[in-house]
Amino acid sequence: MSRVLVVEDDPDLVFTLKDNLEFEGHTVIAARDGAEGLALVTEHRPQLIILDVMLPGMNGLQLCRSLRQRGDRTPVILLTARSQEAEKVQGLDAGADDYVTKPFSVQELMARVRATLRRVEAPRERLERYAFAGVEVDFRSYHATRGGKRLPLSGREIDLLRLLIEHRGEPVPRATLLRELWATNDQPTSRVVDVHVTHLRAKLGRTAARHIVTVHGVGYTFVEP
Repeated sequence: MSRVLVVEDDPDLVFTLKDNLEFEGHTVIAARDGAEGLALVTEHRPQLIILDVMLPGMNGLQLCRSLRQRGDRTPVILLTARSQEAEKVQGLDAGADDYVTKPFSVQELMARVRATLRRVEAPRERLERYAFAGVEVDFRSYHATRGGKRLPLSGREIDLLRLLIEHRGEPVPRATLLRELWATNDQPTSRVVDVHVTHLRAKLGRTAARHIVTVHGVGYTFVEP
């Protein structure tokens, strides 16, 4: 299984996470603050980091930014007690892959851990063509048709559709969609993803749009015909 680094200063929560992660077969490394976490990333090269935002000294956002600035792309799931959208956006802008707001269900966090590791560990074949519900998409030429008529999809909407289809059957978090489809200097929010999905569904038409399903509190998934 995978090496998971937990950076959290609450010993009770560390114990709970360690117990559940080890039960699923992972090796767990723990750090109490951001500086120790940064050192352990270099020493152990984990496959996933579970990172509390509120840490003594170097906080979770600073640690995440430091990793990304030096080119480390290890997936990061943030743990935050803050519920405001602006705080979540800060985490995404810092390079986090997903976030869970405290208090959270351990089962939900474990599900997000599994989904994140699947995306990292299972390389996807790059789609060139795909057809569903009367819609045909050529991802090489960025050309989509329904009933022989071209659909007015933008390049980003085509990329959004491809990413969802490549992960069909799995929930894709808004954080992943933001990271993959928007450059960091765009400074988007998760609301931007929702708007693009709404436009994409409208252009695909009612029947095809049903295959893009909202996963509440997470993001979206593509359900195969």
